[in-house]
Amino acid sequence: MNEHAETSWITGLMDVLGAPGAGLAIAAENLFPPLPSELILPLAGFAAGQGRMTLFSALLWTTLGSVLGALALYGVGALLGRDRMLAIAAKLPLVKVSDVEKTERWFQRHGNKAVFFGRMVPIFRSLISVPAGIERMSIPAFLVLTTLGSLIWNSIFVLAGYALGENWEEVTGYVDAYSKVVLVAAMLAVLAFLVVRLSKSGRGQRRRG
Repeated sequence: MNEHAETSWITGLMDVLGAPGAGLAIAAENLFPPLPSELILPLAGFAAGQGRMTLFSALLWTTLGSVLGALALYGVGALLGRDRMLAIAAKLPLVKVSDVEKTERWFQRHGNKAVFFGRMVPIFRSLISVPAGIERMSIPAFLVLTTLGSLIWNSIFVLAGYALGENWEEVTGYVDAYSKVVLVAAMLAVLAFLVVRLSKSGRGQRRRG
């Protein structure tokens, strides 16, 4: 789906449902990340500026949509569960059960910060809900942190769209650059993990030989 088609779809949803349409689009964005929040949110702000919805309702419904989408992914993580996650890890090449256990310990120490700040990081803003579900993070705590993090993220872009008016699309350029930085950083982290794991595996084979 190209950007023009995405914009038309989102605009049509808002025209029919108003602010709840923006919330529905954001809930879908959490479940299907290719639907970009950086497009939906400033467009909702622009719509509010045109009087098609109030600014308050735009913020309320987009944040509600974020929370509902995150809660659905929390449920996916809870259904997956720790035992299945360990079983999957055991079958993956270059991944050890101990890697998952280390991640669990990290999440137990930093889960609250991860959920809160994760809502403001492209790509990870949806995915962070899955480990929260796997670890059965307290649902009230998850909801509070997700709501606060989502409200901050949503407010920035809704207000930007509201202020920029017809030029609301300028927001997407900045977020695209931010998203690319995050994606490159994630790819470098994965690459570093693979290099370290392969080098350790190679040394282990030489010792056995």
